[in-house]
Amino acid sequence: MKMYQVDAFTLELFKGNPAAVIVRDEWLDDTLMQNIAAENNLAETAFVKIIDESHYEIRWFTPKVEVDFCGHATLASSFVIFQDYTQAKQIQFHVKNLGFFTIVQATDGKIQMDFPIRRAHLQEHYPELLNEVIDRPIKEVYLNEQAYILVCEHEQDVIEAKPNFALINAIAEAYEVSTSITASDAFDIAVTAKSNQYDYVARYFAPHKGIDEDPVTGSMHTGLAPLWAEKLNKNSLLAYQSSERGGELYCEIKGNDRVSISGYAKLYMTAEIYID
Repeated sequence: MKMYQVDAFTLELFKGNPAAVIVRDEWLDDTLMQNIAAENNLAETAFVKIIDESHYEIRWFTPKVEVDFCGHATLASSFVIFQDYTQAKQIQFHVKNLGFFTIVQATDGKIQMDFPIRRAHLQEHYPELLNEVIDRPIKEVYLNEQAYILVCEHEQDVIEAKPNFALINAIAEAYEVSTSITASDAFDIAVTAKSNQYDYVARYFAPHKGIDEDPVTGSMHTGLAPLWAEKLNKNSLLAYQSSERGGELYCEIKGNDRVSISGYAKLYMTAEIYID
């Protein structure tokens, strides 16, 4: 079984966020998909089912769980499909509970992904322990269906922050038990601030999903980009996720509560998986 590994949101190898991609005519067994993702031990392994040359279904697995949305693995999967599975320059992913993602590849290779906005809302009341998940002061706290968003005053606060992974994990576990919201729904942590070189910078932590720090998190920018678009009064933004690997995201707010998130990708490896 063929598998690709692609670095997403970068033109350089060993930058951006690596994702594994497997394209099939039919879904594999759920347990097998989770086992493959655990064996890969990447932030995400994407499985793609072919409908026809322009239409596909997609699912995403961390080493621990299946998630409902992953941006960088969608970019990696799109890169693979455009390279090896279609002559089209526009495709659609059919996504459970999220509708259709329209994906377009430009002549220079940049891949544009049309996603639903996951709007973040300012929180007057939030778990007090959120003030301790990083060692820097927090200016504001927002929440969308994916994560708590901690806004810092300065760019360096985001870049230099040291996260408390044990505490983040404990918060997620506690609220999964005591509320109707599961840890996979809203207890990841994003940290962000206005930037000088970019419009904004961000980092992303999800230790309870097997991802201490995600190198580049395309899905989270469906909440971050609209937030900063409102703060900066502009609809086109260039974001940087300032992890150790780092990655650039080109974001544009569209009509109908949609956001375009674009980036480049680089093929690192093709491999053959042997399943008994």
